[in-house]
Amino acid sequence: MALKIILILCFFAVMIAVGLYSRKHAGNVNDFVLGGRSVGPWLTAFAFGTSYFSAVIFVGYAGQFGWNFGMSATWAGLGNAFIGSLMAWNILGRRTRIMTQKLDAKTMPDFFGKRFDSVPLKVFASVIVFIFLIPYTASLYNGLSSLFGLVFNIPYWVVILIMAIFTGIYVVVGGYMATAINDFIQGVIMLFGIAAVIITVVMNNGGLLEASKTLASIEGDAGWSGAYSSFFGPDPLALLFVVILTSLGTWGLPQMVAKFYAIKSEKDIHKGTVISTVFAIVVAGGCYFLGGFGRLYASSPDIKWNPDRPGVPLFDSIIPAMLSTLPDILIAIVIVLVLSASMSTLSSLVLTSSSTFTLDVIKPLKKKEMTEKKQVAIMRIFIVFFIAVSAVIAVFKDANPKVTFIAQMMGVSWGALAGAFLAPFLYGLYWKGITKASTVVCFIWGCAIALIQMFITINAVDVSGWGTILSYVFKSSINSGVVAMVGGLVIVPIISLFTPKPGKETVDGIFDCFNEEVHVKKSTSLPDED
Repeated sequence: MALKIILILCFFAVMIAVGLYSRKHAGNVNDFVLGGRSVGPWLTAFAFGTSYFSAVIFVGYAGQFGWNFGMSATWAGLGNAFIGSLMAWNILGRRTRIMTQKLDAKTMPDFFGKRFDSVPLKVFASVIVFIFLIPYTASLYNGLSSLFGLVFNIPYWVVILIMAIFTGIYVVVGGYMATAINDFIQGVIMLFGIAAVIITVVMNNGGLLEASKTLASIEGDAGWSGAYSSFFGPDPLALLFVVILTSLGTWGLPQMVAKFYAIKSEKDIHKGTVISTVFAIVVAGGCYFLGGFGRLYASSPDIKWNPDRPGVPLFDSIIPAMLSTLPDILIAIVIVLVLSASMSTLSSLVLTSSSTFTLDVIKPLKKKEMTEKKQVAIMRIFIVFFIAVSAVIAVFKDANPKVTFIAQMMGVSWGALAGAFLAPFLYGLYWKGITKASTVVCFIWGCAIALIQMFITINAVDVSGWGTILSYVFKSSINSGVVAMVGGLVIVPIISLFTPKPGKETVDGIFDCFNEEVHVKKSTSLPDED
């Protein structure tokens, strides 16, 4: 117990020290929100990865998808690595950095407002971010309760309060740079922690071969032996939807895309791509691979079962049950690992929420010009506000276990944000012909799908009579989120073909940023031969 407390205290001390160190990088809006657009590849790649993978992934999704799909759940982690990281960096990274600097856009709503020359569009996007990031933020506390129950006999609200206070301190003091540096430290902890846990869990089950054989003998819900050790698992279509939502969805999430705004240079993007992809392979691939062995612990007394669904566990209890067999030193590392995963994503989300609300809602509504100092001060106030609201929601959920919809809101929030923003943002970077009208329609489309899913989730709407296809679409927030994203990619070009085009001169001026000549050293790029 002393070792665990010491490790956690050291962890918090380092976080606060980084926040104090980063004060000099948080003097104006550009520094506070984007780190002065001078953040190197290692910090940016780790910031991207740690914002991507929170405790929800490690505890909730790894347990849920590992139980449902077995070892094939690893495909979700590989999808996160190669679609959510490698392709995202290659397709979005460079163009996002160049165009947002050209437009002087500091947030995703700010990008939409300047790309389409529309303040109302910017405000609309900001409202979407404000509404759907709060439940997303609150969901980050999921899983902490069961893990801390392994170690500490303290109320869960105390855990939430401690995490909220320390995250708030270093983000308020140091802004983006403090978040990026702490994300790097937290990312290193996640890398080594997950590797150690996987090795130990597999060895505790007789090694990889023996654990796979045992898993192959389980019939479970699949109805046939070997389903949970097979290549694509018992339900390949459902697995495909999971891979698409958790991988492609990052392309439209404001807190993820914002990492590309801040990176320093072209060569840093190439390095960041490699680092981010390797990080995702280890962390995401490792988490889902670990969760794939969850059914080996079905007889564990630490597994809690869903009273409303016989034979189905409470998914947040699966990973803690696996971890309860670990040595004390590893449990201590896992506690710090989960804190790292949660705090890194929490800091990214609240910084995104506060900067968006301040720069894209409050500033346009103010008649008088706001100084840089005042804008930073308002952002700091809203960081505290968003952290407090998310903590209150998490405490309320813990005090009312029957209120289950909060735990499911992450999927709804993810689907709404990615469904609304992915297509307009992607097309906006590459295509001059995208129109403002198509962007508005996509915003409405993504939010409408998410709201329908929310009402279904809380049992306010019955989908049993909607037909086979619609019933499957709204079977879960995963399915509806994928439909929202893919539908947006189809809707935007179609609507753009039939709606007024933006002014040619304005659009050409924006896209000229990609035609500017630059001079580089031969160490970076060799000249073409005649």
